[in-house]
Amino acid sequence: MRVIAGEFRSRPIKTLEGLATRPTPDRLREALFNVLQTRIEGAVFVDAHAGSGAIGIEAISRGARQAIFIERSKEAADIIHENLRSLRLGTRTRVIRGAAGSHLGAQTADIVFLDPPYELVKEYENSFRVLAGKTNTLVIAQHATREKLAESYGDFRRTRVIRQGENSLSFYSALPGSTLDDSVGAEPQDAVAPTDGISE
Repeated sequence: MRVIAGEFRSRPIKTLEGLATRPTPDRLREALFNVLQTRIEGAVFVDAHAGSGAIGIEAISRGARQAIFIERSKEAADIIHENLRSLRLGTRTRVIRGAAGSHLGAQTADIVFLDPPYELVKEYENSFRVLAGKTNTLVIAQHATREKLAESYGDFRRTRVIRQGENSLSFYSALPGSTLDDSVGAEPQDAVAPTDGISE
C-alpha cells in the first residue's frame, strides 16, 4: 500500500498480514479525500480503529495539522509507529493504544474517521455516543454496504453516502449549527460519488 497524494505521495505504508485488519481500498480512500479536499487543510483528524494508520497518514499528507490514531491491537499499533517513523511524522501525530470507545470522547477533532471491524456493528453506536456534544466534528463511518447504519445517532445526522462495491462511507454532521461546507452536503443522502467503478 502507498500514500495516494500530497506531501508523501507514493511513499509505501506497511500493513499487517494475517490479522483482522481491513485496509481501506485505494479508490475508496481517493473518494473520501476528494470529498474532504476543502476541509482537510489544517484539520485535526482522528483515525479510530486505525489498523496500519493509512487513513490518518493520507490525511497528514494532504494537509491535516495533526492525526491521532486510536488502535486496540498491539501489533497494529506497532505498525503505525513504524510507518510514522519511516515518514518522520512524530511531531504531527499521536498514537493511542486502546479501545476507540474509551478514548474518542477525550479528543478535540475536526474530523473523525470510524472503521471498526465490520462484525462489531455496535461500535458505531458506541462511538457516536461518546462523541455527543462535539457539534463541530464531521464523522465518517466506513462500513459494509450491506450494513445499513442509522440515519442519525444523537445529534449526528447522515448527510451523504458513498458506495463502492462491498464498502461504503457514511458522512454525519451534528444537527444544530452544522459547519459542513457545500462539498460535503451538496449531494442528496445516498448519492453515489462520481468515481469510475463506484456502484450502488
